[in-house]
Amino acid sequence: MKRDPRFDVLFEPVKIGPVTAPNRFFQVPHCNGMGHQYPSSMAEMRGVKAEGGWGVVNTEECEISHTSELSGAIESRLWDDDDIPVLRKMVDKIHAHGGLAGIEPAHLGAGAANNYSREVPMGPAARPIDLLEPVHARRMDKSDIKAFRKMHVDAAVRSKKAGFDIVYVYAGHDMTTLMHFLQSDRNDRTDEYGGSLENRVRLLREVIEDTKEAIGDTCAVAVRLAVDEMRGKSGISSDGEGREIVEMLAELPDLWDVNVSGWENDSATSRFSDEGFQTDYIRFVKQVTTKPVVGVGRFTSPDAMVSLIKNGVLDLIGAARPSIADPFLPKKIDEGRVEDIRECIGCNICVTGDFLSHPMRCTQNPTMGEEWRRGWHPERIAPKSADESFLIVGGGPSGLEAARALGQRGYDVTLAERSDTLGGRVQIESQLPGLNQWRRVADYRTYQISQMANVATYLNSSLSVDQVLEFEADHIVLATGSDWDTTGIGRNNRRAITGFNSDTVMSVDAICAGATPVGPVVIFDDDYYYMAGVLAEKLRNEGHEVTYVTPAADVSHWTHNTMEQTRIQARLMEIGVRIIPLHNLATIHADSVDLVCMYTDRIQRIQCGTLIPVAMRNPRQTLFAELQGRAKSVTLIGDCNAPGTIAAAVYAGHRFARELGEEAVEGVPFRRELPALSLD
Repeated sequence: MKRDPRFDVLFEPVKIGPVTAPNRFFQVPHCNGMGHQYPSSMAEMRGVKAEGGWGVVNTEECEISHTSELSGAIESRLWDDDDIPVLRKMVDKIHAHGGLAGIEPAHLGAGAANNYSREVPMGPAARPIDLLEPVHARRMDKSDIKAFRKMHVDAAVRSKKAGFDIVYVYAGHDMTTLMHFLQSDRNDRTDEYGGSLENRVRLLREVIEDTKEAIGDTCAVAVRLAVDEMRGKSGISSDGEGREIVEMLAELPDLWDVNVSGWENDSATSRFSDEGFQTDYIRFVKQVTTKPVVGVGRFTSPDAMVSLIKNGVLDLIGAARPSIADPFLPKKIDEGRVEDIRECIGCNICVTGDFLSHPMRCTQNPTMGEEWRRGWHPERIAPKSADESFLIVGGGPSGLEAARALGQRGYDVTLAERSDTLGGRVQIESQLPGLNQWRRVADYRTYQISQMANVATYLNSSLSVDQVLEFEADHIVLATGSDWDTTGIGRNNRRAITGFNSDTVMSVDAICAGATPVGPVVIFDDDYYYMAGVLAEKLRNEGHEVTYVTPAADVSHWTHNTMEQTRIQARLMEIGVRIIPLHNLATIHADSVDLVCMYTDRIQRIQCGTLIPVAMRNPRQTLFAELQGRAKSVTLIGDCNAPGTIAAAVYAGHRFARELGEEAVEGVPFRRELPALSLD
């Protein structure tokens, strides 16, 4: 198909200093949990994005010195020339597809503990570092500032040697030394680098000028700046110092990459932000500079992208998460296949890779992170290896992805879903507060299989064992999901809670199906992800008195890794949910529950009309057990095999379809990146 002419503006080249981007699609720097430890994975992942049409593809933040390193987060490194070959590998992958390669050199100062190098962190002032570690940063003196400037020049020169086209000067996300010098509440200096805004901007100006002088003849120099800290007048704001900084430096860099700060605001989840939510904060930038401007906002709509360009808000459409969910987003627009875009759902499962120090993953894109080690491509898959048929029972995220991928391979697939709607848990959970964007997981796959003549879908089809066998499918795939347990067994309780048979207990599934609890409601969270929090919000909004109990120190504890825990807890507090952390569930009574302190074993009793345990899920395996010995090939995938995240369910469905027909592998089933052994 041909590209819709209304999207032509997105494919215009954009001159950025001495280089030219082939189009307006700009993958901004983003972390990925690969970096210096998994360089081949990182390079292949970035290369696939260039193949998918992203005109500019950047690294994550790249440490420029051992005096600022973020172990154990896995970032890129450019400490010395030995790091150049690793980064050149990425550059070559991007250039092979006609894209520009960008790098984001970073000095994190008081944002890093230097646990590997054991160097004392440094920053504009002597302060504790930002991390929860017993470490202080020392105040930089003039010799430190001189050395700091040289670090950036050295990194820029190495970047040029590696072949990069765009080199950043990074002052954003509340996590770099340059940003810290700009902030009046961090920078209490009384010399020429502190005090007035002009003085606080001085170091940023010097580093930009130094970088341009060193490499500006062939490389574009970009500035990434947080123009608003979302703290009103107490911080840098887009109608205050953020605007003034841009005005002071307006024509100095070749490109402005502007966003809000900190990272939890810049990459806010869809539960708390809409597509394009940053636009009002960064709109002013193009009014005060003639240089190209890139910004982000979880953009997935081509029409919204065109509007941003034509209305003079942006010159380049920045993306991190949308480029992860669909590395081929630009090419699909170019080829007139907008309906094939895998839209980001804004769940931030990708972000967890950085926080947990492993290669990132994506709920929508199960090939993310597997491009090199398994050889998976987001758009290509091997054709079928045999004329075989498949019956998939269950149309949730795992079953849908298995059907889609098997159909793409050319197999004949029948998908049977017991309800009247495809989507399974995605369909159910997307109706909970703030999770409506998650429906995209089902929508994308439902549309894709609707276009495949070799995939047949049957709704309202709850199949018995005999009915399953009547299909005479070569392979039976069970994606029957799981049920939330009501006994209280979970991470902290190995046995059922005393009194769990009480009429007081109601399951998560019942609440999601619309059941009305008797108040007061107690939600017990031993799961630590989003479910308990959204149920508390839902029931409180419906007028129930809700108490949230958890053995953890705060609500939805695992969502620290998706950068939304603070917002979740704040919302529950604002709407009047009572929160009792650091307590386990001890005993269930007819009208109350006993809680036990995690530290003192002290018992307290609270009123309870309905208890909702959010602890563990039981895989639905009855059909699997009944098929044993009667079916020649039956496989469990997704939550009915092992309950987990939606991302894990999608991955399981894709992996089954991808590996079908491949020779069995003994040992590790993917390539590993092993460090060279040194005996020196």
